[in-house]
Amino acid sequence: MLRFAPSPTGDMHVGNLRVAIFNYIVARQKGEKLLIRIEDTDKERNIEGKDKEILDILNLFGIKYDQVVYQSSNFHIHQQMAKRLLENKKAFVCFCDEEELNFQREKAKLEKRPYRYSGKCENLTKAQVEELMKKKKPFVIRIKKPENEIEFKDLIKGDMKFTPFEVDSFVILRGDYTPTYNFACAIDDMLYDISLVIRGEDHLSNTPKQIHIRNSLGYDKEIKYAHLPIILNEEGKKLSKRENHASVKWLLEEGYLPEAIANYLILLGNSFEREVFTLEEAIEFFDLTKISRSPAKFDIEKLKFLNKEHMKRLKELHKIIGAHPSYEKLLEIFKDESDTLKEIKEKFDKIFKPAEDDEFKEQREILKEEILKGELEENYDEFKKRLMKNTGLKGKNLFMPLRELLINQKHGAEIKDLYSAMKPYLKEVIKTR
Repeated sequence: MLRFAPSPTGDMHVGNLRVAIFNYIVARQKGEKLLIRIEDTDKERNIEGKDKEILDILNLFGIKYDQVVYQSSNFHIHQQMAKRLLENKKAFVCFCDEEELNFQREKAKLEKRPYRYSGKCENLTKAQVEELMKKKKPFVIRIKKPENEIEFKDLIKGDMKFTPFEVDSFVILRGDYTPTYNFACAIDDMLYDISLVIRGEDHLSNTPKQIHIRNSLGYDKEIKYAHLPIILNEEGKKLSKRENHASVKWLLEEGYLPEAIANYLILLGNSFEREVFTLEEAIEFFDLTKISRSPAKFDIEKLKFLNKEHMKRLKELHKIIGAHPSYEKLLEIFKDESDTLKEIKEKFDKIFKPAEDDEFKEQREILKEEILKGELEENYDEFKKRLMKNTGLKGKNLFMPLRELLINQKHGAEIKDLYSAMKPYLKEVIKTR
């Protein structure tokens, strides 16, 4: 299996969606299943309903998965594996309190060196451990740091090597018997026979720890890794969760199509013969090993371009916007001059509102009176001639107020095209001005 393992702690980030998309594509290419593993071990940070929101987004983007599991349902297995490591002397009970550990962290900071666990409890005798437990002294379980370097080949970043000092004797089971992230992750990857882990490079330092856990348990099946370069904002800094367009939910609310967002995220850090494609089409030519090792910059203008291209493929816009079929021709006109669905909807909603501009108020009233009193001509040129003849208006004094009467905007599509599309309901619209 491959797996996508989100945490239900906030809105889905575009970086997470990119990971989900790549896992889906590679699972399809390899003919393997895709597991969605909700990593809900951090009870304090979990937000109710976010798990469903994640699954809804995956469904919306056409990311088909075979199974959904919750990491918390495997706690009993995580605890059994921690017990096995203790029995095999691959892990130890640590009674160091938070005050002592914080002192060691501050000391390391002052000495300008990375903090590492001192090893104080690693060599406690069985009798000492039993005595401290009798006193109900709080404890955690730590895995012993590896004796040798941890090496693996990353499919994107190449050969990676980590020293025992970098891995350290880290906590695998907390004082409340819940597993830490790395421990739960490593055990679950074993349980579900994960063959390849595709995730962001912010997880790179976790990988040797997870390999070390599996090695300590005697798991000898290789799991391959691919760590995706981070996504940068326009200023070249890491795209923060606080930035609007980092949120998939925000992009959807702004009217970007799932097809366009997926297209753009697949293009990030990649180069293909074609720029515009669907998720399913990408399965044919996507190559995980060809992704650039450099960070990719998020370009909202490029996303707008792709969104516009994907909007060209949309049919029956009235259903998407929630309008009557008679407005389809007008919506098609708005589509041609818009970058997002939200823009189309805003332009459409505006035609039913009173005019706010005062510059051509007088001319609008003159034109409104003339249009409402006569029958509308079949031909726009005949309609224009009548207005010019009966009102005496011409140039911008004719065309700007006329466009405002039609779509409540000074600038926009050709009036000739608008007239043709709006003729069946033109008078009703003009009355609202």
